[in-house]
Amino acid sequence: MTTLDPSEFGPVAPNEWAIGPKTAGRSQAPIFFNPGELVEILSLYGRMVALGEWRDYAIDGLKEAAVFSVFRRSSEIPLYRIEKRPKQAKRQGAYSVISATGHVLKRGQDLTAVLRVFDRRRFRVVEA
Repeated sequence: MTTLDPSEFGPVAPNEWAIGPKTAGRSQAPIFFNPGELVEILSLYGRMVALGEWRDYAIDGLKEAAVFSVFRRSSEIPLYRIEKRPKQAKRQGAYSVISATGHVLKRGQDLTAVLRVFDRRRFRVVEA
């Protein structure tokens, strides 16, 4: 069994081990919702909680998207995902609402207009 001597690998930059490989330092920062967008989304979330339809949420900041997931119960898959993908802003719109089955319900440039998809979906109790 041989022992490794760190000097065999050449000089090491002081923070190289802390940040990982050289490509890791160039990685893109995560995407997040700005405060105005969060106000709109949380306002919708509050209305839906008051109706008893939504009970939990999660916010994820990923490399290519910010995702606000809505749950009926915390142990389930998300009912809806509200996504912000800045790379799609010029093509299809940065904002989208995606259902639990993966269908895009609405996509566009304006978050307020995209969130209106929930205004049309009236959640009512059907009596037989």
